[in-house]
Amino acid sequence: MDWGSPFFVLAIIAISTGGWLISTWIRARHGYPIENEFWGTTNKTAGESLAASRKTELLANENAEMKGQIARLEERITVLERIATDRSRRLSDEIDGLR
Repeated sequence: MDWGSPFFVLAIIAISTGGWLISTWIRARHGYPIENEFWGTTNKTAGESLAASRKTELLANENAEMKGQIARLEERITVLERIATDRSRRLSDEIDGLR
């Protein structure tokens, strides 16, 4: 093989371009910003950001539901603690009277 032939130069250009394409494809697939020599970096597309905002909204709604459930459970625990630590035994007598 002649190192100065045009085929060798074209092979190096093809290998470099292929490596760049594969690297860019892997970065885009895994969500990394794609670096562009002329215009800086390119982040995810608008469709992906729409899906991310929808997911964030669903998580916020689920979080609000869980906070409400935790508040109700804390109220129930407070009542149970009051029953368990009642010194006057008034509540205990009322519960036994209901049986």
